[in-house]
Amino acid sequence: MKSAALTAVVALALSGCMLLGPNYKRPAVNVPGAYPEASTEGALTVPADWWRLYKDPTLDQLVTTGLQKNADLKLAIARMAEAEAVVREANTTFLPEIDGNAGASRSQSSTRTGTLPPGSAAIRNNFALSANTSFELDFWGRLRRGREAASAQYLSSRYGRDVVALTLAAGISQSYFTVRGLDAQILVSQETLAAAEDSLDIARKRADAGVTSDLDVNQADANRAQIAAQIKDLRRFRAVAVHQLGLLSGVLDVQIAEGDVWKLPVPPLPPAGLPSTLLERRPDVREAEATLVSANALIGVSRAAQFPTLSLTAALGAQSRELTTLFSAGAGVWSIGLGVVGPILDWGRYAARTQQAEARANQAAAIYEKTAQTAFREVSDALSNVRFAADTERDLRARVDQSTNTLRLANMRYRSGYSAYLEVLDAQRTLNDAQLALARNRQAYLSFTVDLMNSLGGGWQPY
Repeated sequence: MKSAALTAVVALALSGCMLLGPNYKRPAVNVPGAYPEASTEGALTVPADWWRLYKDPTLDQLVTTGLQKNADLKLAIARMAEAEAVVREANTTFLPEIDGNAGASRSQSSTRTGTLPPGSAAIRNNFALSANTSFELDFWGRLRRGREAASAQYLSSRYGRDVVALTLAAGISQSYFTVRGLDAQILVSQETLAAAEDSLDIARKRADAGVTSDLDVNQADANRAQIAAQIKDLRRFRAVAVHQLGLLSGVLDVQIAEGDVWKLPVPPLPPAGLPSTLLERRPDVREAEATLVSANALIGVSRAAQFPTLSLTAALGAQSRELTTLFSAGAGVWSIGLGVVGPILDWGRYAARTQQAEARANQAAAIYEKTAQTAFREVSDALSNVRFAADTERDLRARVDQSTNTLRLANMRYRSGYSAYLEVLDAQRTLNDAQLALARNRQAYLSFTVDLMNSLGGGWQPY
């Protein structure tokens, strides 16, 4: 009779289970319907290995190695493994935990108290073997909300790993372009140094011949020294950039042979698409949303804690004074029970915890909105930077052409005695500055294309 009544209570409890807390609904994000920069709308067809579009084997190897050895990526993968284990733990909370107990004891009772029945032994043995279990009835949905939060947090960690991988590939590419840009600037400076040394030789010969004074020689020598120092600075910057590549790729002693930034093609750029697609195409936006889903589910966990917890307990085993009769008839013992534990007077503690969970969910919603808006801005920035860098390159090439012609004319006038060496010196400096600016702009142009690839999701596919 008692067993039947207990079964009825359990069935009633399970049939009336409810789910406290709000169900998740994606918040609306206010982003414009189009980017400020004119762009062709269409499917986002960024390849997963987009860095191969630059057709540079060294870059391909650096990115591949970085995705295998980078410490930040290893950390993100370890965090994902931890979150996955948390999900597995949350899934087991719906199953009863069964514990086994085995014990043996020997005790002696006093024979002077008069409490022992006649014929009873003062020394007694006790052997027991049992299995115990307890099972929480998820009447308010606390366990289900907890599993929902853990699953969302696991997704967040997966998206976080993808964010690190995409950022790593972009960082390696841009650091590599920095190295190649510095190689181009070093080459330009070496050519300028050779021209400065030729000018110095001409100035010395003209001074020895009495055509000019030592002023021209001193100016030419100072210009040569300045260019030589410039090369040393550029080599120092290059070494720092290579060291950064070593850190990102996980190969600290990486060596990068000299190359030329002009041999790297500007890849065909993908269409920007619609701003709304960023909500699905970027792992950082999905990561922020998964964190919001988790925070939303934890509201239900906190609310359920304000209500009583219903638990089933059961035990089954055997107990005997002799080990040989432990499994005999009549040695069996069992128990079953239903327990209810809940707060009676908590002075608002659990309500305050629920309000904290709601506030954290509001914070996660704000972060999600900001992340989506930041994604929109980054695409807009990348589109602008790519367009202006391309336009700037045409102007800088024209400047280099005009500066080259100016230097040629200045050298002719100086050698013919029609102008002072200061005119040649100024023309050399102008050409050097123009060539350096052109090399730096090409480096920036390539880096901006990486920004665009990365801001559009970099070929990432949502789960």
